[in-house]
Amino acid sequence: MPTIPIGIDATGTRTETDSMGAVQVPADRYWGAQTQRSLHHFSIGDDRMPKELSRAYGIVKKAAAEVNRTDGRLPADKAEAIIQATDEVISGALDAHFPLYVWQTGSGTQSNMNLNEVISNRAIQLLGGKIGSKTPVHPNDDVNMCQSSNDTFPSAMHVATVLMLDDLLLPQIEELALAIEEKAEAWMGVVKIGRTHLEDAVPLTVGQEWSGYAHQLRDAIRDIEASKRGLFEIAAGGTAVGTGITAPRGFSEKIAARIAALTGKPFITAPNKFAAQGSLDAMTRTSAALRGLAVALMKIANDMRWLASGPRCGLGELLLPDNEPGSSIMPGKVNPTQCEAIVMICIQVIGEDTAVAFAGSQGNFELNTMRPIIINNVLHCARILADGSEKFRLHSVEGTKLNEKRISQYVNESVMLVTALSPVIGYDKASEIAHTAMAEDLTLKEAAIQSGAVTAEDFDRIVDPATMVGEGLAGS
Repeated sequence: MPTIPIGIDATGTRTETDSMGAVQVPADRYWGAQTQRSLHHFSIGDDRMPKELSRAYGIVKKAAAEVNRTDGRLPADKAEAIIQATDEVISGALDAHFPLYVWQTGSGTQSNMNLNEVISNRAIQLLGGKIGSKTPVHPNDDVNMCQSSNDTFPSAMHVATVLMLDDLLLPQIEELALAIEEKAEAWMGVVKIGRTHLEDAVPLTVGQEWSGYAHQLRDAIRDIEASKRGLFEIAAGGTAVGTGITAPRGFSEKIAARIAALTGKPFITAPNKFAAQGSLDAMTRTSAALRGLAVALMKIANDMRWLASGPRCGLGELLLPDNEPGSSIMPGKVNPTQCEAIVMICIQVIGEDTAVAFAGSQGNFELNTMRPIIINNVLHCARILADGSEKFRLHSVEGTKLNEKRISQYVNESVMLVTALSPVIGYDKASEIAHTAMAEDLTLKEAAIQSGAVTAEDFDRIVDPATMVGEGLAGS
């Protein structure tokens, strides 16, 4: 197959046709009539179908062409042209030719036809034909051979999501977890006062606190990994309603194997195409896992910004990196902006997951027709979680330091250290000492000695914060 530069050297419009008649399309674009009709009827907002979906769809189309060529249904010259065109789709070289809006037909038919038309016209160009003629490569008969929008769109959704998770999101969350684990290890011996109900509690170490953050992320990673099991099952081969009409026996297994080979991921044919096409349960489970990650990240970012509050009139235990000026009116003010960005991202993800869950519930009979919003939201959530986590790690977590003087001050001033006295002098007496200390503005030691319940030597021996932190981990 000759190498022909990508592009159409033309201006104005050209005529393309579909079953409803002729349509004028931009002469310098590869798409055809159905794409143009969609642009006309669904120019809603600025939300375009994710480029990751069209690239993943290219993988599905390439796999189908390879299977159809091998099985003798597609002549070699057509197959080679289609495969070259799909390679260009996969690489992103044809991104500009996939302009459709998210708010379109819920089955994704228009996006499927956008792929079919672009691949067809590019293949026609490669074979020396006339773009728009549908000869010698027809968008439906050749590019869409043995396929339907109803089985290929969810397949492309799964491929795009797996690639986004594996190539972008999971590596970034792994890096963030490692960075937090490094902090936890470094600070495992630094005793601080704990807080429950936003009130003082017994001591723990900074490292113990941060080990909890890391474990939350590890749990979230496991949940996302587990959600991929359903994504590996793809609907391709089920065609219109899951029965496989127009696709030969064995096609579903073969196309799944080709997609697996092209991606290096363990894709298999969905064992039940009626579930794979009538529902979007695998996507909703993945979205729920992304929401779980958002919940964990919000806890971590909120803790960090509260612990860094101040610098002089807040908690002030953490010292976050100074990234940029924080106020247009207050000189010298610096804000926890990376933490705030993560919180906003998490709010967005939780909201988008709610939309995904609602859309996932809208499967009717043999088809869920809420696909575009689901793939748009899931890919968007995965991307902003990945990008946000990277910036959070680089510009906040890795540069965070401890204000050990402030941490020590809080430990020494805490009344809740009285908990260590409770097993020795009883809960009621210990509670009386705590209330006295707070009411009379005494140190805990002063109040304890004043009560006569313990001597100064006993207090120093019993109330030692370093011996009160235990481990808080398995096996402690």
